[in-house]
Amino acid sequence: MEKKEIKKSYNFSSMTYKKLRNVTNIKEITSGNLFDEWFSYSYNLQKEEDFFLRELIKNERLYLQKYNEELLKAKFISPLLNKINFVTENFRDWYAYEISAVVNGYELSGKPDFMVATGKFEPEKPYFFFQEFKKSRTISNPDYQVLAEMATAMEINKSSIMRGSYNIGKWWTFVILKKLNEDKYEYHESDSFDCLKIKDLKQIFINLKAVKHKYCE
Repeated sequence: MEKKEIKKSYNFSSMTYKKLRNVTNIKEITSGNLFDEWFSYSYNLQKEEDFFLRELIKNERLYLQKYNEELLKAKFISPLLNKINFVTENFRDWYAYEISAVVNGYELSGKPDFMVATGKFEPEKPYFFFQEFKKSRTISNPDYQVLAEMATAMEINKSSIMRGSYNIGKWWTFVILKKLNEDKYEYHESDSFDCLKIKDLKQIFINLKAVKHKYCE
C-alpha cells in the first residue's frame, strides 16, 4: 500500500483555530438539544459522593482560581476524575500517553492530559477526550486542543462521533465532535458549568458517570 504524503505535523499542545482549519473543514454548530441524552443520564448520587463533592468545593473555593495548572489538576480535577473510577475490565483512564494519527494528510500527535480508552499497558481505542487542565485561555486554547485530540481518536477508531470536555479555571464545558464526511466536521459545545456551585458540580459528576456507563464499551 502506498504511503500517504504528510503535508505537515502538528502537536496538540500548539493547536490553534487556524491550524485546526488547515486540517479540517470544521464548523461550530449551536444545537440546544444535542446534549439532552448525555446530560439526562439517570444517576442518584450516594451520600458519600454528595459529601465528597461538597467538601471539594469547601476546601478549594478560595484557591481554585489562583492555582497554576499542576495544582488545579492535583487538588481538584484529579480527585474528581478518580472518584468516577473509570477503571474497568475493558477500559481505564490514561494520563499523558501519546496518541497520533494522520487526519486529512496532516499528522496530529501529542499527549492528552486525560482520556478514557481500552488497553492494558497502553491506550488502544479511545472513548472520551480529554480533560484539558488549563487555568486560563492562551493562544493555544484548550477547546482547539481537545478537538484535535478527538479528531485523532476518531481516525484511530474509524468512528464518526467523539465526546470530550475541557476546563478553564472553574468553568467546565462538554464537547461533541461529529465527522460528516472525509473532510467535513462539526462540533457542539455545551453551556459551561461552574464547578464551585454544588448544583453544577453534581451535573459534571453525573455527566462523567454517563461517559463511563453509556459511551464506553
